[in-house]
Amino acid sequence: MQNYNNPSRSQWESILKRPTATFDDVESVVVEVFNAVKASGDQALKEYTKKFDRTEIDDLEVRSQELTTAENTLSKDLKQAIDLAYDNIYKFHKAQQTSRVEVETTSGVDCWQEKRPIQKVGFYIPGGSAPLFSTVLMLAIPAQIAGCSQVVLCTPPTKEGTVHPAVLYAAKRCGIQNIYKVGGIQAIAAMTYGTESITKVYKIFGPGNQFVTLAKQYATTLGVAIDMPAGPSELLVVGDSFANPAFVASDLLSQAEHGPDSQVILVSTDKKLIDEVSVELEKQLEELPRKEIAKKAIANSKMIYFDSKQDAADCIDAYGPEHYIICCEDEQFYIDAIHNAGSVFIGNYTPESAGDYASGTNHTLPTNGYTKQYSGVNLDSFLKQMTFQKISKKGIQAIGPAIELMAEEEGLQAHKNAVTLRLNELKANKE
Repeated sequence: MQNYNNPSRSQWESILKRPTATFDDVESVVVEVFNAVKASGDQALKEYTKKFDRTEIDDLEVRSQELTTAENTLSKDLKQAIDLAYDNIYKFHKAQQTSRVEVETTSGVDCWQEKRPIQKVGFYIPGGSAPLFSTVLMLAIPAQIAGCSQVVLCTPPTKEGTVHPAVLYAAKRCGIQNIYKVGGIQAIAAMTYGTESITKVYKIFGPGNQFVTLAKQYATTLGVAIDMPAGPSELLVVGDSFANPAFVASDLLSQAEHGPDSQVILVSTDKKLIDEVSVELEKQLEELPRKEIAKKAIANSKMIYFDSKQDAADCIDAYGPEHYIICCEDEQFYIDAIHNAGSVFIGNYTPESAGDYASGTNHTLPTNGYTKQYSGVNLDSFLKQMTFQKISKKGIQAIGPAIELMAEEEGLQAHKNAVTLRLNELKANKE
């Protein structure tokens, strides 16, 4: 990891730069795949699956027998762990439900707001060497609570042409029936355009590598919404003498092992902690099965010392981390100071892994500094807020003259007439 000692504010932007590709870097590949899927549908999906995933798929859809086999394959302990996570995630997201908001703004003018589910949603679940079955729970449970009527799940197949059984068990646990062995850019294109097998959706959710992230952004230009820009994982830990160096190192590595383009950062007001974490990183890294991946991510990562708590907090807020762990004696200072973070973990016994799996909060979060504009996935991500109004005769008489004046001033005569006709009719009937 690269070390920085009390960097000036003018240096922060360059120090905090993410190791991510720009859209220009992969635009040609994204456009090529989207165009092929639009033109050839399922056939293009099969060809790109063979090219990118090195497997041939005859039937893109996961059938009921595969779901049953997956359930029977998993250990009882893992199924119980998934069930526990399901319950906690369900509780937290169910608590986010709100009731109808209704106000009489003027006598005779009733306005209210109700929420309606997005009818068709698509989930992208990363596969490969780290099949994220936990992400199935994070997306499907709030969709289930919201009442989304159609859910499509796409996930890349293994080289054997199968899907990890835990992904299938989690999907079945959440009641998902439309599951497809399609990954990468082609999966996002399929959910954007629709194919013979896969239904076009209104909104796409889920994390992925840089290709998937950029494919999702491209989908927004074609009339499909996305949850957020959620690309390579990142984590920032702030610690002082209160922090446990072994815990901090384990948290940093927990994100570094996601992929070579992940980034982790330690910010500290204690130089001793930085030294101790460095030693722990080297020791723990050698024990990881995915150490080669983690090493590449560590090369993109930073350790930053500040002698000022305020500078440390300001630098963290400027970065806007996806995951943010606070292990400091004055934890409330850092809690109050943060405005830009996806999810915050507080104290020595709150690892980021808890949020990834079973505490109940959602792990689908904005990355690459988008925490300044976006929230993580939550129940409202699957809902639209619709407004309603009903105006009585008394109500239109109360606000009608104001509407007439405003419409006329804007030069919109038909708008004015729509009110004037009603007011004249009421006046005539009264006479």
